Amino acid sequence: MVQAQKIHNDGGPLILSYMDKGGKIAVQQVADGFGMSKTQLAETAGLARETLYRLERSRGTRTQNRLREMLEIISRVTDWAGGKEQAMAWYRAQPLPAFGGRTAEALVKDGKAAAVRDYLDHMALGGFA
Repeated sequence: MVQAQKIHNDGGPLILSYMDKGGKIAVQQVADGFGMSKTQLAETAGLARETLYRLERSRGTRTQNRLREMLEIISRVTDWAGGKEQAMAWYRAQPLPAFGGRTAEALVKDGKAAAVRDYLDHMALGGFA
């Protein structure tokens, strides 16, 4: 219960809508939800293609953490981006001035999801890029 509440507070209903009954992110649901193949989703999340095609690897801690980070960031920008598809487009393509023009996608791939979340918190409080 505590874990579900934490996810709800950090990422909101978007993440919860892609979780299975066991609390794992359902890869095929995410891919379908964003109109992507598993290969495209793997690229977007910075994972090897094979990772999302093998059940045991797609449910592994590293894979689940990376997908969770991606979905948390997309969830945070969904409202002001105009929807989840637009939020995904922002995640993949919008250069962030505070990070030398790197995208949220590039930062998450490099293990810097926390920095992106901090940046979004800063912006939400009225900070400048």
